[in-house]
Amino acid sequence: QVQLVESGGRTAQPGESLSLSCVGSGYAFSIYPMAWYRQAPGKQREGVAVASNDGDLYYEDSVKGRVTISRDNAKRTVDLQMHNLQPEDTAVYYCNVWVGGVAYWGPGTQVTVSS
Repeated sequence: QVQLVESGGRTAQPGESLSLSCVGSGYAFSIYPMAWYRQAPGKQREGVAVASNDGDLYYEDSVKGRVTISRDNAKRTVDLQMHNLQPEDTAVYYCNVWVGGVAYWGPGTQVTVSS
């Protein structure tokens, strides 16, 4: 079955950088777009970035210039590098893929930005 597992979340100070990683299994990783979402306390889940299966990259406006998404099809991973972290980046970050019309999510990884 499709499984996604995120890692890399931690507590960071404003201005720091961190990298999140997601490994996918149970499906043909290379042919599906992979996405990162986040959900801050008391807010709806929102998209952060997408790495399409043909190399195109998309970013939510609020993170453009601070976030880089990348994928390694051989390793079945999609990474999210975040720079100049701000308190508003505090959220649970989720990896996402749509396979066969079904959305799959990982359990999430917590990022907390606090001084």
